[in-house]
Amino acid sequence: MPFLDATGLVKSYTVGGLILTILRNLDLHVERGEMVAIVGASGVGKSTLLHLLGGLDRPDRGTVSVDGHELTALPDADVVAFRNRHVGFVFQFHHLLPEFSAAENVEMPMRIARVAPREVRPRAEDLLRRVGLGERLTHRPGMLSGGEQQRVAVARALVMRPALLLADEPTGDLDEQTGAALHGLLREMHEAFGLTSVMATHNPRLSAACDRVLRLEAGHLAPA
Repeated sequence: MPFLDATGLVKSYTVGGLILTILRNLDLHVERGEMVAIVGASGVGKSTLLHLLGGLDRPDRGTVSVDGHELTALPDADVVAFRNRHVGFVFQFHHLLPEFSAAENVEMPMRIARVAPREVRPRAEDLLRRVGLGERLTHRPGMLSGGEQQRVAVARALVMRPALLLADEPTGDLDEQTGAALHGLLREMHEAFGLTSVMATHNPRLSAACDRVLRLEAGHLAPA
């Protein structure tokens, strides 16, 4: 069975009284350790798909299983608990808490999950060093560049040691040079942590670094 198995996904929204179907019986099967890119035009449903894969939203029909756990069959509270411990998210905008330092932002998922206090700060600081921010531990987001803020977001996504990483346009708000550096970091972390990763991206350099590229169009996935 694939590590990430999505079958028959259907998702619609009501817009102005009209029903807009975004995903139409979509299937996606990702093997453990794969890094898969999802490409496609803006508004085609890439973010919607990632939200379903990570349990941030539920499909109208279909199933999503991660490492044998069928998320679509779990109660909401169990989905939240599973997501916090086993799924890491990186978004286009970092969503860091401005009043907290880099280390405190990375600590947040551990504090929510009630990780033993003695583990929290050392694990956060170790990850920030691994993403190249060992000298920025106490800096607040407003004191960091855009690329540094996104590196904090990557560290936060990995701090619970997830098996699945989902990245939604992770370089979309960065200049080309900074984005290229983040591409390298994501691939490095994918290998170092033994992740299974799915990236939604417009960036051909990021998609080229993945093991497989799929195009989302008219609600379906096909090889790009």
